[in-house]
Amino acid sequence: MKTLLEGYERFRKGYWQEHEALYTTLARDGQSPPAMVIACADSRVAPEMIFDCAPGDIFVVRNVSALVPPYAPDKNYHGTSAALEFAVTELQVRTILVLGHSRCGGIRALMKGPGQGGGDFINSWMEIAKTARARVCDSPEAPADFDAACELCEHEAIRVALDNLRTFPWVAERVRAGTLSLAGMHFNVETGLLEEVK
Repeated sequence: MKTLLEGYERFRKGYWQEHEALYTTLARDGQSPPAMVIACADSRVAPEMIFDCAPGDIFVVRNVSALVPPYAPDKNYHGTSAALEFAVTELQVRTILVLGHSRCGGIRALMKGPGQGGGDFINSWMEIAKTARARVCDSPEAPADFDAACELCEHEAIRVALDNLRTFPWVAERVRAGTLSLAGMHFNVETGLLEEVK
């Protein structure tokens, strides 16, 4: 906690002082970010830093492995889906970017197989990307090396998220109308390189 509060003090004396007018405008006028980024909760992958964004530039939701569940309007808790709905129907973002990354712990848990990832929630959450694992493991060219297989699965999980985005009717209709675009990218934590995933 001490480290966080020290960071806040630096923020107040530095960044806040330099950008106070921007914060005042955002507080008064509200937010209207043109893009939503669905990113991993991993502490090494902060979208605002990677894309060098100012406050108000992007609407961000982060979860384990940057997954998007399929459209399922029921009484369960749907944090990612709720954020997506708000971004699309209220903020009317024009782009949704799914941002995966290298050395993703959630993907590594998924690749270890069912029941191997541990925890009360991780295994069931990672089930969203089971198709990604199957695409890698069932491929005739599947690498024997675990790290290489995980990297392929990171890319496939981004593709699954993009496919699942299209199951949301208000996403699909805007994509068809040309008012919303979907994109996937993979960030390499070690090299800093960003790669488009199609």
